[in-house]
Amino acid sequence: MHIIKEIQTAAYLFASILFILSLSGLSSQESAKRGVLYGIVGMIVAIIATVMGQGVEGHVYIMIAIAIASVVGIMVARKVEMTAMPQLVAILHSFVGLAAVLVGFGSYLDPKSHELTGAEHMIHLVEVFIGIFIGAITFTGSIIAWGKLDGKVPSKPWNFAGLQIMNLILLLICIALGVFFCDAEGTEGMLFLGIMTAIASFIGVVLVMAIGGGDMPVVVSMLNSYSGWAASAAGFMLRNDLLIVTGALVGSSGAILSMHMCHAMNRSFFSVIFASGGSGSSKGGEKKAIEGEVTSLNHDEVATLLKEAKSVVIVPGYGMAVAKAQYPIYELVQILRKQGKNVRFAIHPVAGRLPGHMNVLLAEANVPYDVVLEMDEINEDMPETDVVMVIGANDVVNPSAQDDPASSIYGMPVIEVWKAEKVIIMKRSMSAGYSGEDNPLFYKSNSEMLYGDAKDSVDKILNNLKK
Repeated sequence: MHIIKEIQTAAYLFASILFILSLSGLSSQESAKRGVLYGIVGMIVAIIATVMGQGVEGHVYIMIAIAIASVVGIMVARKVEMTAMPQLVAILHSFVGLAAVLVGFGSYLDPKSHELTGAEHMIHLVEVFIGIFIGAITFTGSIIAWGKLDGKVPSKPWNFAGLQIMNLILLLICIALGVFFCDAEGTEGMLFLGIMTAIASFIGVVLVMAIGGGDMPVVVSMLNSYSGWAASAAGFMLRNDLLIVTGALVGSSGAILSMHMCHAMNRSFFSVIFASGGSGSSKGGEKKAIEGEVTSLNHDEVATLLKEAKSVVIVPGYGMAVAKAQYPIYELVQILRKQGKNVRFAIHPVAGRLPGHMNVLLAEANVPYDVVLEMDEINEDMPETDVVMVIGANDVVNPSAQDDPASSIYGMPVIEVWKAEKVIIMKRSMSAGYSGEDNPLFYKSNSEMLYGDAKDSVDKILNNLKK
């Protein structure tokens, strides 16, 4: 038995190292695939070590459950489109939260847990209470995030006077329930635990409902962090060292990513996670009137502009994901580069509805990493750029972020496409972005609209260039 425990500890250590290497690999596009492989191998080692560990029974049932879950996971992964990946990530976070809640209740009702005495028993009760609290918030918050991303819940922030006071009161009530729970004998604390779970679930709904559509990429990252801490709490309850370490890795990395995303949007991290101030940095007042006239061009005219240009920048957005236009766009890039033109992609940190959404789409189309530049790298080159093609992006190229204090996205760093000689905006319509803000870029004298499906439009431009 002692040997089995030592082998399991060694396997957990090996899996932990693989998870760390996985996170390290995911930090860049070049090493992302290797990072994913490290994560897969680490998870296989972790599952085998846990199932074959000391005191584990019912191996047949466990293996059947793993097999069924694996088949379901493969089917979902093959079926879900890249455009629906943010929704999938959000709903998977809810599963982690629900698992933490169920583990918490199971751990509390386990007769062995009541054999603990003194400080050890009190620590266990605190672990259970905190684990369920975080898990419940993660569960309901992730469901609301999924609904917002999928269009089933309005993206407009739910805000009213006294929202933060209400959240504070609910938090204080939960703390009081925690005190009563820890003082209860046996399983008499179930009532307090149940009430706290209901309140925490409501807090999860309120926190995400109060966050606007413009902040949804941050919300997805933030919920990733919550799910990690929920998993870590479950690890404490189950006395599983690997789950504690893995949860802490996910929780801390998710929090760091959320901070970076907030910085990219000029948003305070705490104002987002506590839903204070809604979405954006608006200073109030009357919004600036949009001046100018919207003009449009056709596909032949766009092809002509590209033939004459020496420098081209492509700014992809969620519209590119919806149209699945990344493949013909890369073909377009290849043709232009063969003609000696300098063609690059400009990626905003929060473009799309998932951190790194555009990078994944371009990698899927085998776009070389050296032509994919971040916002900070490309902005200084905009004045020397002949043509910018904005494909399905909106909020990340909105000038209001810089010159309209009344805008909800005021202060958010954006890609300054309007500084280029010519801007071509590919959209189906004049609709506002996910933040709900109108875009003055459409009305600028050097901007032209190209209406229609992005993939269809690029195909027509390609046909013209091939002639």
